[in-house]
Amino acid sequence: MLFSVDLGTPVNKAVDWLTENLSGLFDAVTSVMTELVNAVLFVLTAPHMLVIIAVFTVLAFLARGWFFAVYTLGAFLLIQGMGLWTPAMQTLAVVVVASVFAVVIGVPIGIWAARSPLASTLVRPVLDFLQTLPVFVYLIPAVFFFGIGLVPGVVATIAFAVSPAVRLTELGIRQVDPEVVEAAHAFGAKHGQILRGVQLPLALPSIMAGINQVIMLALSMVVIAGMVGADGLGTIVVRGISQLDVGIGFQGGLAVVFLAIFLDRVTSALATPRIRRRPGRGRAGTTPVADTEKSPSPTSPTTPVSA
Repeated sequence: MLFSVDLGTPVNKAVDWLTENLSGLFDAVTSVMTELVNAVLFVLTAPHMLVIIAVFTVLAFLARGWFFAVYTLGAFLLIQGMGLWTPAMQTLAVVVVASVFAVVIGVPIGIWAARSPLASTLVRPVLDFLQTLPVFVYLIPAVFFFGIGLVPGVVATIAFAVSPAVRLTELGIRQVDPEVVEAAHAFGAKHGQILRGVQLPLALPSIMAGINQVIMLALSMVVIAGMVGADGLGTIVVRGISQLDVGIGFQGGLAVVFLAIFLDRVTSALATPRIRRRPGRGRAGTTPVADTEKSPSPTSPTTPVSA
């Protein structure tokens, strides 16, 4: 060994300083996160489960049509039949809260990075670090600062899932046609008006794709957060591993898959532009019918026909 570097000692000192001097902040974050997750969980569990399943089925129909609605109905009925309704709703509540925070944090940073080359240069290595960091490492500082339970799982999920929101927001705004922005400038629009009226609407598909990826990453992290005491399907999977019970682990994993497919299809449908189609010609998502009103046929009066 040529030389020795001790990075652990200064890190431990920094963690000790933060826990001693910012304990009030950590307690406030714990209270806010707990209340928000409990509020979302109350909304998901206070009505009868059939009401919630009906709402999910309607959302699936509006997003993808009858086939996906039937899948959603069967999937959530199966989750209820396996006795995993409450853990599934706990997982969904954590995903919703963590995803909202990740989007609220990530989208403004993405806008800032798209409008400032310096900000983009500063943000990019941070995002690279977050995306290459092993998943379990996110749990270490969260447990140190917030203890064991729900809150460290939510905080670690936010940190893990924020990167796609930043990257795809920046990408979407940068891909807006510069000529469109110049035209808005020519008409006297200010920078804020251009952002709200031109860049964000045109970048919306990319931003929605980023939100979809945020939700998928949040769901995957929530399962791992079950190792630090976060309630939900992650706890079921961890119990199956610790007790070597393949059946429990399989049921918990299957419920996670059902939930992931539902969230992925619904959110990705929001990112896909609706295709205009004629009434009565199949379901949403089918091949669009050509607009023959603007396309003259070979035998129209504009086409000469030889005698």
